[in-house]
Amino acid sequence: MSDLASLADHLRGLPGVLAKADIGLVADVLGGGDWYAGPGDDGAVLPEGSGHVVVGGEAILPAFVAADPYGAGIAAVLANINDLAAMGARPVALLDTVVGPEQITREALRGMRWAAGMYDVPIVGGHLTRTDGTPALSAFGIGRADRVLSANHAAAGQVLVLGCCLEGAMRPDFLFFPSFRERGARMAGDVRLLADLAATGAAVAAKDVSMAGLVGSLAMLLEPQRLGVTVDLDVLPVPDGVPLADWLSCFPAFAFLLTCPADRVESCLEGFRDRGLTAQPIGELDDSGEVRLARSGEQVTVFDLTAEGVTNLRR
Repeated sequence: MSDLASLADHLRGLPGVLAKADIGLVADVLGGGDWYAGPGDDGAVLPEGSGHVVVGGEAILPAFVAADPYGAGIAAVLANINDLAAMGARPVALLDTVVGPEQITREALRGMRWAAGMYDVPIVGGHLTRTDGTPALSAFGIGRADRVLSANHAAAGQVLVLGCCLEGAMRPDFLFFPSFRERGARMAGDVRLLADLAATGAAVAAKDVSMAGLVGSLAMLLEPQRLGVTVDLDVLPVPDGVPLADWLSCFPAFAFLLTCPADRVESCLEGFRDRGLTAQPIGELDDSGEVRLARSGEQVTVFDLTAEGVTNLRR
């Protein structure tokens, strides 16, 4: 087996990818829905006047909450803010539910407060239950979008762009690539950039790179329309000193996959680069349903979305 084929097998088997299959339970019970009624994208979209309200939520793994409640609080905010950004929404407010012993809930709330301050988003309410049992933390985000970025807008012929921050360092204990120290207060503007790109039509669909890694997150973006793409690893931006497999497997604090009309790609790239961020076209969408990796003339298929699902939400 070639190195590229081994990498593809590794990416298919990431725990964050395998866990996405459980989301299909939602469609089993609630039905396939559509992008207004859900489920599907990273947030639910509610039409309001000339724009949209976007709402979403994230539950943090209880073991993470117990081991690092402060970090879990930051993650709860980050996950919601990135989901709203991937929908083309500007964050408006956050809410939370926190359960557990006092010290853990206190630290989780401290983490949320720090991250909410960095992203300039208020925490406007929530629920707290003090218990000696297993801790739990969930958070919910509310945003507004002029024009929504949705996987349902992705189409063959559009260009796939990776917009990301390469500043930072991988956590030694977990494949998370934070950029908080390096970007600081600029991150509040960074996450609002996608709403600007959506409003001008420079991008039409997006997905934040999260626990499923870059390729798994890409498959989730293309799954609703069963589209395909060949990701050119020879041009893929990768942080200095980070192995390719780790970068493709990790959860970056700021990394988004966007689809752009061919004549708007430069506008999308300029938006990121004007903020000192990295952006690069890495492929072109097609009708094959295959998510492929290419490097040095070799090509391998990671997912065939005509024969399999990642989230199994499509019905």
